[in-house]
Amino acid sequence: MAAVKACRPCLLSFYSASSLHRYTSWEESRPPEVTVLGSSHRAQPGIRIHRTLRLDQCDTARVAGIPVTSPARTLLDLASILPYKGLRRAVGQAQSLRTVTIGQLGEVLARLAPCRGSANLAELVARGPAPTRSELEEVVLALILSGGFLKPDVNKPLWLSGRKVVPDFRYPEQRLVIEADGAAWHDNKLAREDDAERQAFLEAHGETVLRVTWDQAIAAQAQTLTRIGNAGAPRP
Repeated sequence: MAAVKACRPCLLSFYSASSLHRYTSWEESRPPEVTVLGSSHRAQPGIRIHRTLRLDQCDTARVAGIPVTSPARTLLDLASILPYKGLRRAVGQAQSLRTVTIGQLGEVLARLAPCRGSANLAELVARGPAPTRSELEEVVLALILSGGFLKPDVNKPLWLSGRKVVPDFRYPEQRLVIEADGAAWHDNKLAREDDAERQAFLEAHGETVLRVTWDQAIAAQAQTLTRIGNAGAPRP
């Protein structure tokens, strides 16, 4: 708290934030670390100051009354300085404490990557437990919006030839459907057949269907955004 007060407005961050969130152990030899917005803050003796050009409201939190970077932002910051194994332990600890969700990690990557260390965090998230359907949809929507595309209709029912279909995301004017492919698409034969039949039905009615897997939404964001743009997703 003393470091935050000495440099305010700022947030406790990096190793200090990780220790406060209980993701890593505190090392007495380390100076407290804070993150400030912009480059105008002067150095403070005994405090390590990180400067950033972007610090959104969702990147802020309070723990024990101390302003600190959010769990997801803390892990992204750690990814820039920790080796892969150390980052894996920190992410595992965060998930075991249930202070961060897969969706939140996907959102911070979609919003702030690429940046130093983001590829390692993306790989860890992509290799982790399969997300729920809602988590995957949350990540795909965050990716779409981070690419500068207009917000699509979300889970809005569509009636075609008397049949009700509920696409994950749809741009009605472009007749573009974007489907979030969950674990069932890969692991369950009946689910794969159902999804394939639904895609064929949509395409037969003039819809373009683009499928986005978990790996594509997390570990191949640039390529996935290019695919979405090439498919006709509108921008403002």
